[in-house]
Amino acid sequence: MFNPQRLIIARERRAMTKKFVADRIGLAPIQIHRYETGENEPSDENLNKLSDLLGFPLAFFSGGDVDQPRRDNASFRGLASKTARVMDAALASGAVAYLVDDWIGERYNRVPLDLPEFEPEMPPALAARALRQHWRLGDKPIENMVHLLEAKGIRVFSLAENTKDVDAFSVWRDDVPYIFLNRFKSAERSRFDAAHELCHLCLHKHGGAAAVHKNSPIEKDAQSFAGSFLMPESDLRAIIHSSIYNVEDLLRYKTRWRVAAVALAYRLSEIHMISESRINSFYVEMSRRGWLKNEPNGIIREQSHIWQQIIDDLRSQGIGKSDMVRETGIPVNEWEGLLFGLANMLSIDGEGKKTPPRKVDLRIV
Repeated sequence: MFNPQRLIIARERRAMTKKFVADRIGLAPIQIHRYETGENEPSDENLNKLSDLLGFPLAFFSGGDVDQPRRDNASFRGLASKTARVMDAALASGAVAYLVDDWIGERYNRVPLDLPEFEPEMPPALAARALRQHWRLGDKPIENMVHLLEAKGIRVFSLAENTKDVDAFSVWRDDVPYIFLNRFKSAERSRFDAAHELCHLCLHKHGGAAAVHKNSPIEKDAQSFAGSFLMPESDLRAIIHSSIYNVEDLLRYKTRWRVAAVALAYRLSEIHMISESRINSFYVEMSRRGWLKNEPNGIIREQSHIWQQIIDDLRSQGIGKSDMVRETGIPVNEWEGLLFGLANMLSIDGEGKKTPPRKVDLRIV
């Protein structure tokens, strides 16, 4: 049976207005409204037109109801600056990710969650230190943020949007945390975004992180948490013995903590290892050189251990992309967008001999 909620998700996923959809398939906008409210059902002909326009197979529109992230429970960076259409497209991506995650959960035993919840009043630097202690990380640099999040039971997806408008967002779905990362940003930025969203998950679980401006106290707390978590003060002071006089020094040191030079500069300023005037001069110089968008000595982009394990196992079972689309109703481009930069889906192009289904334990190594 036709599910109007899924039409809304598909339309918002493509960032299309009701009027645009109506114009493209030759209907009045009020008719699309009636489809989405369930007042009317589209004819087979119109449903085929909607499927073609929105790029979702017919099977998608007949599935059950879908959980959806909401604006009031998803933490977006600088929400106030986002257009409703951009926001809704990203949230619709989250709804599709939930469907993917449920399909995976039928086949694989997921890693149990290990994420303590802190009081939102806790100072962010203290929360970062407490989380490191809870996870027994010590003060050394974190080699791979994606691997770490997955090892603690946090679900990591890519944002399919090739846009500067959405850096990342995080959300709780019942008792399961999700982080969505924009993989079109630099690898260093993606690491920092992951740590930023980790703060929202453990400090702002019960709201307060959603409708905020990028300069709000909550966002500043998340930035401070991310800097403290990725660059512990004790490690910075142990490694950096001499003064930082120029941006080349920042490039040399940043590789240890796998962060952007500007993030290292702000962290050093935060713990008073360099002055505010010096960081301002560094910022001007890095901007002049174009480093704020693309700086030298970039790191290799972090990939997922869990997702690659799943993709490899599906391939070993003879499950290909067409099977995944048929069973979920989710088009290939959505699968690829959600896993972009996290796993190599090209390895699952071919289809082989099917093996009997079995539930597999996902491993963290």
